[in-house]
Order: sequence, then structure tokens, then C-alpha cells
Amino acid sequence: MMFWNSDHMNGWSYGFMAVGMVLFWGLLIFGIVMLVRFLGSSPSRTQTPPAQPPHPSASGEQILAERYARGEINAEEHQERLDVLRGTARPAINRKPPSDRPPPTTL
Repeated sequence: MMFWNSDHMNGWSYGFMAVGMVLFWGLLIFGIVMLVRFLGSSPSRTQTPPAQPPHPSASGEQILAERYARGEINAEEHQERLDVLRGTARPAINRKPPSDRPPPTTL
């Protein structure tokens, strides 16, 4: 009564056996690769130090100076932002348009 098809495998049995074999070998190879990667990696390669946020006690001018020193902003932008921080910003009428946009045209 255990074998309904008289102890022979049918088409579905071959299909399940093939899928099971592929899954078995795939998981085995994946496990070996992951084990080798885990054991062969050094902590310095896998862990990158997090970016240092600005110090909580750093003032806006100190942060601005650090950004200027790293080259994130140019001298003109540094001076404009420094003026804004100090409250001595020039009026918007006298400012030049940003260099990335063309100046407005008149018709």
C-alpha cells in the first residue's frame, strides 16, 4: 500500500528529485563560499569607520572652515556663508548669479 504506482517513479518524482538535487548542491556551495569569505576576511577590510560628525560643541564658523579646508566649498561661497553667519550678509541685489546658472536674459 506504500507504493501506489507499484514501486516505480513517475514524471513528477523525477522532477522533484531534480529540483531537490539542485537546491541541495546550491545551498552546499553557497554555504562553503560564505564560510570561506567569513573566515578569510580581516576585520579591517570588512568594517569601515563611520564618518566623523562635527563636534557638538563646534560652532557654525568652525564647521564652515572645515568644509572650506576640505574643498567642499570655494572661497566665494565660504565668504558668503560666513557673512550670513555673522549677520553681515550683503543685500541680494548686489550678489552675482551662481556660476552654474546662466544670467537672466532680457527681451
